[in-house]
Amino acid sequence: MYAIVEIAGQQFKVEKDKKIFVHRLEQKEGETVDFESVLLIDDNGEVKVGTPNIEGAKITAKVIKDDVRGDKVKVFKKKRRKGYQKENGHRQNFTQIEIEAISL
Repeated sequence: MYAIVEIAGQQFKVEKDKKIFVHRLEQKEGETVDFESVLLIDDNGEVKVGTPNIEGAKITAKVIKDDVRGDKVKVFKKKRRKGYQKENGHRQNFTQIEIEAISL
């Protein structure tokens, strides 16, 4: 059984006991989170598609780590023949969650 759920503006394919990184959530470590914007559920070949969401479907997850930093992304800007170069870096903050239940 798996589901497609929208979390913080992005869509994720989730299964029970799967750990994923999502954009920073307000909950702290150890708290549970419910996501109700479930777009699709596949239950052993029986597919239910929402328009846009499935009524009454809910994903329950537990926050494992609250503040995880992603890999550094380097941003390099250059204008040729002008002597202009600028390098900048960015690390995104993530929250690691574990899916506990998918319910209809």
